[in-house]
Amino acid sequence: MIDYAAGSDLLEAYGTAWEAFDGDAWVAIFTDDAEYHGDPFGAPLVGHNALRAAMLEAAGAQRDVDFTVERHWVSGSTVLAAWHASWTRRADGAAERVAGFLTADVASDGRISRLHEWRIAVPAPPG
Repeated sequence: MIDYAAGSDLLEAYGTAWEAFDGDAWVAIFTDDAEYHGDPFGAPLVGHNALRAAMLEAAGAQRDVDFTVERHWVSGSTVLAAWHASWTRRADGAAERVAGFLTADVASDGRISRLHEWRIAVPAPPG
């Protein structure tokens, strides 16, 4: 079981680690064998090495990340959240915005054991 405040703290740690591209803080919120499903049709990232590599990849592609949880819910040992994020692409300086929803199964030690995430990108303005 996880309570509402602990769910909020976990989501804040998630966002703070992403915004800072802090690989240590990022893997600290996941169990050693955690599954991260960033694509509902693809294979998950599994374990700290894969999660750290994904954070390193993000750090190479993004800057000025802003992550905001719009609302979250807790049911048993699962945290659910609607969120949005924006960043600047390092390659060309273009702004990216996405909205998403995540479900995080939380282990008894308070870390995420399985995370599913769905994202939709905001289309870039024409021009």
